[in-house]
Amino acid sequence: MKIPMTRRGFEALKEDLERLKRVERPKNIQQIAEARAHGDLSENAEYAAAKERQSFIEGRIRELGTTIVDAEVIDTANFSVEKIVFGATVTLADAESGEKRQFTLVGHVEIDLKVGRISVHSPVGKALIGRRVGDLVTIVAPARTSEYEVLEIRFDG
Repeated sequence: MKIPMTRRGFEALKEDLERLKRVERPKNIQQIAEARAHGDLSENAEYAAAKERQSFIEGRIRELGTTIVDAEVIDTANFSVEKIVFGATVTLADAESGEKRQFTLVGHVEIDLKVGRISVHSPVGKALIGRRVGDLVTIVAPARTSEYEVLEIRFDG
């Protein structure tokens, strides 16, 4: 099954995979060798930790490799800014307070709430899809229901 991704998200995954292969894996191999040199492996916490880290690194390399193979990169650079779709970065203003918020609608692999990258399938993402600048959007959250005005739609590519 193809995994929709923005170009930025796809490139970030490739960079992460390369970092794991070129930096983290060799560093971990060195840590294992150093820990092994300390003798008895049965009571060697350093060795056990390095082997556990190796397992994590190898698993993450496999996971990223599979995701990259299954990725469907959606190039949003030439998308129209008329309405909100996958890959859009949207600026909203709270209709009550005027507080501005910004979200980028992405696939599940790219979600990063700290920087406003939310799933296109999340309640907020679903509420935004198809909206235009000037539209009022009602977003139902567990804590409260809020109304936002769409101020800007852009695509970063």
